[in-house]
Amino acid sequence: MRLLALPAFEDNYIWALVDDDGDALVIDPGDAAPVLAATGNGLWPAAVLVTHHHADHAGGIAALRSRWPTLPVFAPEDDRIPEATGRVGDGDVVQVKHWRLSVLAVPGHTRSHVAFHGGSLDGPPHLFCGDTLFSLGCGRLFEGTPAEMLASLERLAALPPSSLVCCGHEYTLANGAFASVVDPHNVALRERIKEVHAMRQAGRPSLPVTLASEAATNPFLRVDSDAVRAAVTHRLGRPPADRVEAFATLRQWKNDFRA
Repeated sequence: MRLLALPAFEDNYIWALVDDDGDALVIDPGDAAPVLAATGNGLWPAAVLVTHHHADHAGGIAALRSRWPTLPVFAPEDDRIPEATGRVGDGDVVQVKHWRLSVLAVPGHTRSHVAFHGGSLDGPPHLFCGDTLFSLGCGRLFEGTPAEMLASLERLAALPPSSLVCCGHEYTLANGAFASVVDPHNVALRERIKEVHAMRQAGRPSLPVTLASEAATNPFLRVDSDAVRAAVTHRLGRPPADRVEAFATLRQWKNDFRA
């Protein structure tokens, strides 16, 4: 089993889980070209999984369906993804060949956003989380509320720590700059940023990363930690009223942040 991160656009990743026969689950193909190029290296799409409707995640589906008219496309209940052949929602299971992935509703970035968790029986599970969870960060709130996004992140954080986080963008260094301001004494965070610098300098993706690593380093998964709460309190000039306000303050701070 291979996991491929196919670069697309400026900083997107199209993910592909490829078995020994070359059949692949393709996740969030915003552009068909990288997938079509990979077919020259023996990849054959078996199904497409879509986390949300944004064009940089779903824009290549039509071209792939044109090339493979019977290609199954599993997407959330959202008319903005018209190419779907199967609609999925919270608690559903996608079964394709020997792959089995659970569907989790994770609204916040968009109202219909889902994540897929699982894979094959051998090896750790994969978490295809689109733009909900990023390494050292989280997605912007375009259609959801802070309470929804916080609940979605907590659902993801409760998954097995060995899960491999496969998110939609290469944002890790930029997120790390913000995380370092919020949580400057976090040793695990400093080590992760050092590791990512080396990976990027070598031309390698910073992903996937284990959920255990994110739990130790990502401030959006650590809103209850003393360090993050102290940073939010300083930002507000008072303690946050509750966890949702702490998260909302952190997310708005990130929106306004310039390294």
